[in-house]
Amino acid sequence: MSADPVARPALTVRLAAPRGFCAGVDRAIQVVEASLERFGAPVYVRHEIVHNRHVVSRLRDMGAVFVETLEECPGDRPVVFSAHGSPRAVMEGAKARGMTYLDATCPLVSKVHVEAARHHAAGRQVLLIGHAGHPEVVGTMGQLPDGAVVLIETLEDARAFVSAGTGGVAYVTQTTLSVDDTAEIVEALKARFPDMAAPHRDDICYATTNRQEAVKSIAGACDVLLVIGSANSSNSVRLVEVGLKAGAPRAFLIDDADDLDLSWLEGAATVGVTAGASAPEDLVQGVIARLSDAFAVTVEEIGAARETVSFKLPRALLA
Repeated sequence: MSADPVARPALTVRLAAPRGFCAGVDRAIQVVEASLERFGAPVYVRHEIVHNRHVVSRLRDMGAVFVETLEECPGDRPVVFSAHGSPRAVMEGAKARGMTYLDATCPLVSKVHVEAARHHAAGRQVLLIGHAGHPEVVGTMGQLPDGAVVLIETLEDARAFVSAGTGGVAYVTQTTLSVDDTAEIVEALKARFPDMAAPHRDDICYATTNRQEAVKSIAGACDVLLVIGSANSSNSVRLVEVGLKAGAPRAFLIDDADDLDLSWLEGAATVGVTAGASAPEDLVQGVIARLSDAFAVTVEEIGAARETVSFKLPRALLA
């Protein structure tokens, strides 16, 4: 008997775990939702609360107004500061205007702010490993006076850096970097500054590390890797890079199922799927549903790390 000409080809989906929302993202979204419930609409949000187009769109529909500067916010409405952290001057500006503000900065980003300030107070030259222009980097550099923090983006930067002070050197990092790439930069700095002060615990957050390790565990056995997340999401972009380095022949960053080009999967027997820390799980299930329309899908969830971290809302929303 001949094969059914319309039978769907078999496809194994290796679903990385953990994936999607981390505790900091979950808390930041809850801050906006709780602010809308407490104060009514509109609530202003300085910068996208997290870097995901779908999350921002949903909150906008609920009454959040996203702006890039404090000056765009009226003084009589609450303003939420995004999960990425904000320069100290922004907080001071809100206080000076007597504004109601709620800080949704991820506590793990706040930890980096505290570290940088501690090193600066001790007279050390502070190096920040991160990506220029990313709001987390802008926020961390903005905790200290201009020129107090030197940004190190690449190995070349690490090798070229010249210390301007006599109090020693310390480093902190953006929380959403590639673990492996950052380790290379740190080693290059340590080779030049053996006494360089380091974080008590890694600044790259647990969620970034776990998601990268999960991708490494599936990448080599996949014909194609799909990472669900928005293009401005640092941790999502890093997952694509990590997947390619870990052996995935091809990897694509997609916002949702509508971005999926099925021609990418021609000849593929196994597809890896994961999501950045700011991408909701319903987008993952939407991609699997889209795959299931075209293929006979078998889903295998792969992963070991179990995340139990949670962060409390700001005190002003708990009263």
